[in-house]
Amino acid sequence: MLELLLCSLLTIFPDYLYRRYRQGKRIGHEITLYSVWFELRFGIVACLMLTVSLITMIFYFHPSTSSATLFYRTVPIVSEVTGRVAEVHVDVSASVKKGDVLFRLDSAKQEASLLTAQRKIAEVDAAMLAAQADVLKAEGQLQEAKGSLQQATDELDTKRELQKRNPGIVPQRDIEKLEVVAAGRQGALDAATASRQSVMTRLSALLPAEKASAEAALAEAQVDLDKTFIRAGVDGRVEQFGLRPGDIVNPMIRSAGVLIPEGAGRRALMAGFGQIEAQVMKVGMVAEATCISKPWTIIPMVVTNVQDYIAAGQFRGGEQLIEAQQVVRPGTILVFMEPIYKGGLEGVTPGSSCVANAYTSNHDLISSGKLSAFKSFGLHVVDATGLVHAMLLRIQALLLPIQTLVLSGH
Repeated sequence: MLELLLCSLLTIFPDYLYRRYRQGKRIGHEITLYSVWFELRFGIVACLMLTVSLITMIFYFHPSTSSATLFYRTVPIVSEVTGRVAEVHVDVSASVKKGDVLFRLDSAKQEASLLTAQRKIAEVDAAMLAAQADVLKAEGQLQEAKGSLQQATDELDTKRELQKRNPGIVPQRDIEKLEVVAAGRQGALDAATASRQSVMTRLSALLPAEKASAEAALAEAQVDLDKTFIRAGVDGRVEQFGLRPGDIVNPMIRSAGVLIPEGAGRRALMAGFGQIEAQVMKVGMVAEATCISKPWTIIPMVVTNVQDYIAAGQFRGGEQLIEAQQVVRPGTILVFMEPIYKGGLEGVTPGSSCVANAYTSNHDLISSGKLSAFKSFGLHVVDATGLVHAMLLRIQALLLPIQTLVLSGH
């Protein structure tokens, strides 16, 4: 309507002034409801053509959308194990800090495993003490075997020396017996040495390995026990947390609740613009928005990112071919907009629906001096028409509460 009124001032109104003061035709006499088309046909046709051109230019170079929302990411509250809820530490709605316990599962099985692992470590420690005593025992046996072997060897050497000096003084049978005794005591010494080595190996390698395994089992049991305490991963707020003691929690079926991170939905506005505006939307464009949750307020914003892909065209590989006709609704260009001034989104509820405008600016190009006068004038006209869209946005912001509360019938 504003475009039509503006264009009529440049077309129909001059045509009427010419008819009135040049040709002397008056409204209600020569110009009537039945003759207005014939009398003002040039102005009316020019007005319609100019209005269509103006509307096209405004909506192309200064795009607008009502599909703008403060999207925010939620964190599902999911336990890593299946179990029955034993305690709930937060209310239906509550603020939480990172690391706070939200609820606890029944941990009888995990506590039993932890106690078993602790007892296993104590058992290994006792076995190490016993192994130290076995080392002392083996060393004593080794010394005893060395003494017995030394005694048998000395006696054998003595008998051999006597036999050498006075052949026949020592019976050969006694020497053979002593040789057998010495060989047996050498075997006993070897056995004592092997026994001591076995005890030392058990003390220095086997038992420490068993203790390390027991400590690993203890750590695993402790991790399993810690998994029964479900904690907040980030600072935020728990909403609609209806979990109660006795409920069964299964991470494969559903989450226990939702955690909204602190500051979620208060950083950027995401808006979907038409695909025809893909070549116009650029990072750095000035934008404005008004949201239902904060009526009668215009929020100055700037475009910080333009998504290169349209979500409607995505697909997952499967056993069926893509049928393009199934994409009924054309997708939009997703644009991220952030407030120009700090705290610009304060008071806007995350998830709120908004109306957003983006404005094309050719100031840098015009001021560069590289354009002709005609093209500079055309770009001036393009930038100036953004005022019409800004007026429309302010009218929408003014009428939005009335339309929502009165005209919608709610």
